Amino acid sequence: MLADTFNLGIGKFLVNLIDFLIDNYSGFFDLISYVIQSGVDFFHILLFSINPYLMILLIAVIVWKTVNLKSMLYSVFFLVIIVMMGLWDTSMITLSLIITSTLIALLLGIPLGIVKARSKLVSTLLDPMLDVMQTLPSLAYLIPAVLFFGIGEVPGVIATVIFAMPPAIKLTALGIEQVSNELIEVGRAFGGTSWQILTKIELPTAVPSIMMGVNQAIMLSFSMVVIAGFIGSGGLGEVIISGIQRYSLAPALEAGIAVTFLAVIFDRITRNLVGSKI
Repeated sequence: MLADTFNLGIGKFLVNLIDFLIDNYSGFFDLISYVIQSGVDFFHILLFSINPYLMILLIAVIVWKTVNLKSMLYSVFFLVIIVMMGLWDTSMITLSLIITSTLIALLLGIPLGIVKARSKLVSTLLDPMLDVMQTLPSLAYLIPAVLFFGIGEVPGVIATVIFAMPPAIKLTALGIEQVSNELIEVGRAFGGTSWQILTKIELPTAVPSIMMGVNQAIMLSFSMVVIAGFIGSGGLGEVIISGIQRYSLAPALEAGIAVTFLAVIFDRITRNLVGSKI
């Protein structure tokens, strides 16, 4: 066949490239793995050190202060159901993965969004990459993570970071780009430096858009952490995947309900962290 005759062997080239990187930069990948695993372990210890009902109380207060009483009541109901299903500890593992992934995605995504808004060259380079990242099937993110970091929590976090980062970059850039030129000119007229204009005019004005990026990053982290159960990342995702593989649907359904409840609670909180509704 003509198609077989002109096979470019891209797959073989990529495998050779990955082998080269692993052989020559193993120390770099070990460092990344150590830092991420340390972050996950820290949140493991933190979340497991808090009594479940004290945690429910803390979350209830946060929801009440940031949203309203009605949302607080159904958040408490959701969390009590998770405890009654015996999935609290598993949910805390999932939350530690999500918190670690989201923090890394935001620490990388927000600065990149700022640079993207200020540099046409960076924007031109990033836009096609972000478009590709947002159109790739979620399972595709697991492949490079597994190749470089094996299986477990670290590749799950890395795949989740890559999956959740694009909205943080795009919405941060969008928020800064929408700041009116008049405000920037006023800042310059009063002798403001570029840093002062960024921190005192552009970023505060862009907060609603940035918070929308935070919200989207968290929601994407929830969806990706479930898929990362395929590579042994642990938590509710692994319960769901294991249940499907063994045709043990009751635990899988319960874990799916727990993920949904947690996602709804975090969605409501992050949508109301700023004064106006996002």
